[in-house]
Amino acid sequence: MKILMLTWEYPPRIVGGIARVVYNLAQKLGQHGNEVHIITCREKSDLEEELDRNVYIHRVNIYDINTNNFVDWVFQMNFSFLERAIKLLNEIDRVDIIHAHDWLTAFAARVIKHSWKIPLVSTIHATESGRNNGIHNETQRYISSIEWWLTYESWMVVVNSKYMKYEVKNIFSLPEDKIRVIPNGVNLEKFDKYEKDIIFRNRYAMNDEKIIFFVGRIVNEKGVHILIDAIPKILKHYYKVKFVIAGKGPELEYLQRKAKVMNIAQKIYFTGYISDDELGKLYKCVDIGVFPSLYEPFGIVALEGMIAKIPVIVSDTGGLSEIIEHGIDGMKFYAGNSNSLADCVLEMLYNPEKSEIIRNRAYEKVIRMYNWDTIAHQTYQLYANIVDRS
Repeated sequence: MKILMLTWEYPPRIVGGIARVVYNLAQKLGQHGNEVHIITCREKSDLEEELDRNVYIHRVNIYDINTNNFVDWVFQMNFSFLERAIKLLNEIDRVDIIHAHDWLTAFAARVIKHSWKIPLVSTIHATESGRNNGIHNETQRYISSIEWWLTYESWMVVVNSKYMKYEVKNIFSLPEDKIRVIPNGVNLEKFDKYEKDIIFRNRYAMNDEKIIFFVGRIVNEKGVHILIDAIPKILKHYYKVKFVIAGKGPELEYLQRKAKVMNIAQKIYFTGYISDDELGKLYKCVDIGVFPSLYEPFGIVALEGMIAKIPVIVSDTGGLSEIIEHGIDGMKFYAGNSNSLADCVLEMLYNPEKSEIIRNRAYEKVIRMYNWDTIAHQTYQLYANIVDRS
């Protein structure tokens, strides 16, 4: 099968979680014998055309015209994508299916669909309403309307959790049989090359301190402020602990000031941006992963923690709640409740035997349920069914 994917991010350009999802899915589809083409944005140092292992990458330069806002830039990006798609579709004999990732690629996807009569599948990784806990201004309303439009134009809409199925069904009034739940996965070998490095660990904590770890964008929806609010109670009962918060985002400076005001700054290490290599090393050094999101369509960071063999604590919300079974292969706390979060952390700190059992069960679960071979097979079966019916 010949597959055309449209995505605004693909490694090495990584903005959020879409890049890794598209990369792993596309590579597995290519590995299984499909011809996969990806049109994406180009950074200055990236190759415009590349055969990346099993996938053909076509990176485009976005028009070098100043825009008034991000929405206008996205519109220009779609014109650039469309130009490259026209050239590509004149070079190869056919494309069987188009797969668009999120609203950012909707305009180009629709034009290609109708001009070449190719069935369109879209993945809604998150919704504007969900990200912002509702629609509060005209820009958000505009983006939400494009999301609806993309789902309307799509033969099938893919979501990564039952939570997201409920969300898109209700926000966009989609019929249930137009939505397919296919979870995200994780590279099972992601951390195999890393070992615990005591010298590296000492950059972040003393030998006798346990490391509580968060990684993600530092934005309100990721709930880092909930973790910080939980720290005083944790320190009161278990002082020999260090909190490592990795990532960057608009909330970073606010959280650093908040830690100083709370007089706990000495117990928190804000790393800022962290490379994949440093992240791999850190995962092998930390003792507990905490992911306190207020909104999380799926929660791939939890899977990464599980495959790195650390016990994970997540908020009882969205896709995170579906991944973890409380007390069995992880711990769940009430979303937005710092007291509940502190209790979960303390239980893991004071019960190392339970922590060990949980992390082993979690590792087995990821291997069984969230491997990319299974996910790619489910996606291919979806494509095949659509192509047969189109």
